[in-house]
Amino acid sequence: MAVLSRAVTRVDYDEFGLFHENAEEFGLPYDGPPTVRREAVDVAPGRRLSALVWGTGDPELVLLHGGAQNAHTWDTVALALDRPLVAVDLPGHGHSDDPARPRSLAQDAADVAAAVRALAPRAHAVVGMSLGGLTALALAAHDPELVRSLVLVDITPTVTAAKAAAITAFVDGPASFADFDEILARTIEHNPTRSVSSLRRGILHNAAQQADGSWIWRYARQRGPGGDHQIGPDFAGQWETISGLTVPLLLVRGIAVGSVVDDDDEAEMLRRQPDAEVARVDGAGHSVQGDQPVALARLIDQFAP
Repeated sequence: MAVLSRAVTRVDYDEFGLFHENAEEFGLPYDGPPTVRREAVDVAPGRRLSALVWGTGDPELVLLHGGAQNAHTWDTVALALDRPLVAVDLPGHGHSDDPARPRSLAQDAADVAAAVRALAPRAHAVVGMSLGGLTALALAAHDPELVRSLVLVDITPTVTAAKAAAITAFVDGPASFADFDEILARTIEHNPTRSVSSLRRGILHNAAQQADGSWIWRYARQRGPGGDHQIGPDFAGQWETISGLTVPLLLVRGIAVGSVVDDDDEAEMLRRQPDAEVARVDGAGHSVQGDQPVALARLIDQFAP
């Protein structure tokens, strides 16, 4: 009896071939491909952290993405900034190796510290979104010499399971998808305010096609907002880190549906750091870098010139 096999449609992907789409979508000047390279730093025996290094000068910024994302989430922000910087793939995300689990924020921060020392030891600021922001706080606590100023993007230590429910529902979805159309449809369903073109780019950067034509996410299968860093004392204890900060601090929060920062969080931030700056971004939910990347780039430029 003959066995019929389904023809596999391969999707072409060039990691550095999509920047013109980012620029066109957000009205940024584009004179040709930017100077970007991928670097890897040894952080433990047999394990490396990967990062995108933008520009040829001494990196001025370190960008840390959120849970279940990767360094390419910052592409449009990096194009708008047009400054030398490093965007890191957190452990178990993007092209970084997956560490043994369970895992703490302090352990992630130690890996990031090794990458920052190797690639951007004199950076003016560390910018962290969601899990990346919590990791940046842990970095400030354990390696304060690497954090000269800090930008938290839509995150405070008071993130709760209820606030992050929509994010969790997406991250905890199917482990694989039969084809690209299926993974794109699910992504569109959970990101109704984003353009299809931007979501398509995001999938190509954050998922991988298998030999049978199916697709899986690049990030390690983790449970709970922030992956295996469960909401609770590991996060809430970071308010003390914020209280102890002696460097400039900026909180950028989205005010559209999906943000995990509310007015009480903002008030607590200012109670603990009265000199902190707060910026609210119209038209942005939780992923400010995806919803309003040019506005975010402008805020970063003003805060860490």
